[in-house]
Parts: sequence; C-alpha cells; structure tokens
Amino acid sequence: MILDLPFILETRRNHALEHATLHMLARQPHGRMAGHSNPTGFFLLGDFSTQDVWIAATEALERLREGESRLAIHEGCGTNLATNALFGATLSWLVMRGAKSTAARILLLPVAVVFGVIGVLIARPLGPKLQQRVTTEADMGNLQIVDVIHIRKGVHRIITR
Repeated sequence: MILDLPFILETRRNHALEHATLHMLARQPHGRMAGHSNPTGFFLLGDFSTQDVWIAATEALERLREGESRLAIHEGCGTNLATNALFGATLSWLVMRGAKSTAARILLLPVAVVFGVIGVLIARPLGPKLQQRVTTEADMGNLQIVDVIHIRKGVHRIITR
C-alpha cells in the first residue's frame, strides 16, 4: 500500500510522535504550540526548553510503544483543519455553482453559508479518522529519537531514525 512506502511511513510515524510529544508538553503551560513532520523527524514551535522537548519526546515514544495510540491524534492537527475547510467550501461551492446571475448568487448566499456550516459539522469526526488511518502511524516500528536541536528561540528540531 502507498501509505507503507518508506518515505511516507516515516513521515506518518514522525507525525504521530509529534502529536504525542505535543500532548506531553501540553501538561504544563507553554502557550501556543505547533509542529511539522517529515521523514527525518519533526519541528516543534513553542516556548520549550530543549530538556523539556527531550523528556516529552522520549515519554511520547515510550507511551506509543506501550500501545497508547490515541496520543497520535491531536485536535489541533492540520488534517482536521483541512478536512473541515474542504468539506465546508465544497458544499458552499456546490450551492453557488448553479447561480447564473448576480441576483441568484445573492439569494443563494445564505443557503451556501448554511451548507458550508453543515459541511464543517459533517467533517469534524472525519479529521481524527483521517489522522488515525492516513496521516499518522502510531506503530513506531524501530523509530528512534537521534537528537533534539534548538534551532532558534521557539524552534526545536527532533531528528529520528
């Protein structure tokens, strides 16, 4: 399957570890947090010490290995945001595409807004399911944390292998 190709699987595992690490870091107030994963690790954005990131990433990896797969899912994930936006925008577009005149567009606008909201509501449970089945992989395989590097204020790079 395409999701199990090395480049993709490594990214999915790092994405899961990124989410789990953010869950660990969220136990203490750190303000805004974000992350971005790739096949060689992930970046964390936020006001963390390098030591806090090491501890959180190590615990996250251990807990994922122990079967806490729910840690791979994060409500703030871009997968959720993209799913909501795509469904809402698509339903709104479907309503508006039949309007041939400006007057028709104006009359359909409230309907398009309602359909957009319906699209977002339908999509809400789909984002976590997409994370679980497509964009993350909670089975860490032989993934290891190699290093945590402080890039600059508010940015850490976690390197995995």
